[in-house]
Amino acid sequence: MAILVTGGAGYIGSHMVLALADQGFDVAVLDNLSTGFAWAVDPRARLITGDIGDQALVAKIIQDHAVDAIVHFAGSIVVPDSVTDPLGYYLNNTVKSRALMESAVQGGVKNFIFSSTAAVYGNPETQPVFETAQPAPISPYGTSKLMTEFMLRDSHVAYGLNYVALRYFNVAGADPRGRSGQSTPRATHLIKVACQTALGQRKSMDVFGTDYDTPDGTCLRDYIHVSDLIAAHVKALAHLRRGGESGVFNCGYGRGYSVLEVIAAVEKAHGAPINKMLGPRRAGDPAAIVAGASRVRDILGWAPAHDDLDEIVTSALAWEKHLARRNAA
Repeated sequence: MAILVTGGAGYIGSHMVLALADQGFDVAVLDNLSTGFAWAVDPRARLITGDIGDQALVAKIIQDHAVDAIVHFAGSIVVPDSVTDPLGYYLNNTVKSRALMESAVQGGVKNFIFSSTAAVYGNPETQPVFETAQPAPISPYGTSKLMTEFMLRDSHVAYGLNYVALRYFNVAGADPRGRSGQSTPRATHLIKVACQTALGQRKSMDVFGTDYDTPDGTCLRDYIHVSDLIAAHVKALAHLRRGGESGVFNCGYGRGYSVLEVIAAVEKAHGAPINKMLGPRRAGDPAAIVAGASRVRDILGWAPAHDDLDEIVTSALAWEKHLARRNAA
């Protein structure tokens, strides 16, 4: 039996492949390499280059590799881009996820782990926000992910497709052993952008909005180390395989940091100030969002091992230095 990881050549997906391979699982990766990298896929896994919307290809992979679980990361993730290209996001994140689900059902795959997002909550009135809160996405990105959650819920009832949807808060950092990290050159993740600016790969970085109702006026986010996030996926898979109930789970630490606090942490790790430009708000950004993260601990038995902003930032900066050396070679 194998586990199919879609988007396994990307940032979070590549870490999932590492974790599964480390535990001895048979892993197949499906990625169209539009934003991922073949070199980021651990050689213990088998990489198939293709699209999750290609149902004939997915059916063949399920059959050839005896896939009994799918961990689905493939999709588009940049909130402002979803505002300017909503149809593209509904295609990549919703329509193609529907095709992947249908392939899973037809191929007899029983367990499905989905990469969802805290963006489904929109701009919640209370913090922290728990899974019981009414979803109210304010961007097509958030809506595209919520629609996929709905399809999973309904497919579970109709076809018996067991699922866990993990609602990510802000994922950052890199594999503690230096094997993978955020490698997309033009990624918009705050910590990556700050690290690139610190290393002179960007002349400056933008701070989008300084007039939010937060302690220092900048957006407040709950940052989770990518390795802790992946540990939640591994727990979710084990939960489903032992007959656990399907559902949604927040993935965060339950504590927020502002944009300026994150930049200060990067400056501390780098040992020098970085050039930042204060600007207006960006479309689709909520003021603050912090996870109510008790459910993932209580039901999945997840416990973080890297809950420290300085550790997250230091690992991200180390990965950027590694990438610079790799790209220069």
